[in-house]
Amino acid sequence: MELSVMRERVKSAVVKRTLYLAGNYIVPKLNDEMIVKISDKLNHFKAPAGKIFFDHIFVNLKRKLPYLSKNVRKGIFDNFISNFLLLSGERRRKFIDKNGFYPPLFYVISPSMRCNLKCYGCYSANYARKDKLSYEKINQIIDEGKSFGIFFYTISGGEPFARKDLISIFERNKDCFFQIYTNSSLIDGKMAEKLSKLGNVFPCISVEGFEDETDERRGKGHFKKVVSAMNYLKDNGVLFGFSATATRFNNEVIVSDEFIDFYIKQGCFLGWYFNYIPIGREPDIGLMPTPEQRNFRRKRVAEIRETKPIVVGDFWNDGILSHGCLAGGRVYVHVNAEGGVEPCVFAQFAADNIFDKSMEEILNSMYFKSIRKEQMNNRNRLRPCMIIDYPEILRKVVAEGGAKATQEGGESIITELKDKMDEYSQNYGKIADETWKEEFGNGKFFYTYDGKKVELNEDDYYRRSFYPLKGGHEKKTENKIHKGI
Repeated sequence: MELSVMRERVKSAVVKRTLYLAGNYIVPKLNDEMIVKISDKLNHFKAPAGKIFFDHIFVNLKRKLPYLSKNVRKGIFDNFISNFLLLSGERRRKFIDKNGFYPPLFYVISPSMRCNLKCYGCYSANYARKDKLSYEKINQIIDEGKSFGIFFYTISGGEPFARKDLISIFERNKDCFFQIYTNSSLIDGKMAEKLSKLGNVFPCISVEGFEDETDERRGKGHFKKVVSAMNYLKDNGVLFGFSATATRFNNEVIVSDEFIDFYIKQGCFLGWYFNYIPIGREPDIGLMPTPEQRNFRRKRVAEIRETKPIVVGDFWNDGILSHGCLAGGRVYVHVNAEGGVEPCVFAQFAADNIFDKSMEEILNSMYFKSIRKEQMNNRNRLRPCMIIDYPEILRKVVAEGGAKATQEGGESIITELKDKMDEYSQNYGKIADETWKEEFGNGKFFYTYDGKKVELNEDDYYRRSFYPLKGGHEKKTENKIHKGI
């Protein structure tokens, strides 16, 4: 055995054992201020707002630990904190040295596009239903990812639990942490018990609001299945959360105090918000929240994050946390069930297929390079998305990269819906540009909910973050960040 491999294994064993003991016997006794200090040591976010977001994760995780099963706690410490946050650095550095840019932090993989529901506005409804990603191919994708230091994977679909070998994939990759988006209809007591024993799976359950909103979109009686699944997961000590798609009709409901308090009571640790995008089944721009509604949701999500015992994030409104869009390999990519590699789950155009090229080759493609180049030019974090905020960019990179739509009718968002998408982006852009100037000083600062001013250091970020080998010498900067939750 090579000395370097032996050192890596010894270091891994020491770190994991230390974290496991600390997590079980010391962390539960620490106050929130100490947890924040530990969080700042563990995460390496260059975005000050992103660091604060991780502070929320660790503080709320401390509160949840006593209610989680032994294996779930071990999965969090071994896979999420140790492998994902602490021990992946050397592999990531090797990727940077070779390619000149950072590898993704995670992949989204859709093992299947099959689903037992027929929700209107479903973003993946028109994909082919045949699962071309075999058990072996999925593991090959994950293994290549591990070589880059990627130990966090999101599983989407379709309904992921429709894949009979899904649990086997989780078992085979015990060193990884998996977040899974599910409608929950296939989570019963037996499945919850399996997930508890596995310890490395974190379900996020799709909801539309309360019973009326959820049943109206997902079918009569589905809300009761959601509540039942959450009870099974809570009783078995599994960490889980909710996933909510904002439309023009539920935008206010899903950010209300009543909604958040209800799902906190059900046991949710986290909640993700998605903006409806006119793709998939019968695309309808009329379902999109208005620009005013979207801005309202932005403010409410920030307030919820600071005032409620739950971690929440909005992929269209929280660009301030991540320095903008995550797509195109900058933070993640999506591998669909046919092997097409898409910039994100909602940008459903692929130039390459994982059956033809390695992920490393695909990340270096003209398509993904074009996307990352365009991301560097976008300075307004309130308008991160090339689909709905800068639709002309989506059209441009698809053309430059030779990408094709990956589901039937998928090209409509850049063809017949072109004018309406441009109109939406312009209307929201007026609100977002004014807000970016007034509330964020055009990227110089932001204010926390309790009124503390945080410097963003955007110039330093752009100097070195996308392409670290071409960005000049590293420069240490002091970020004045909020130290409370």
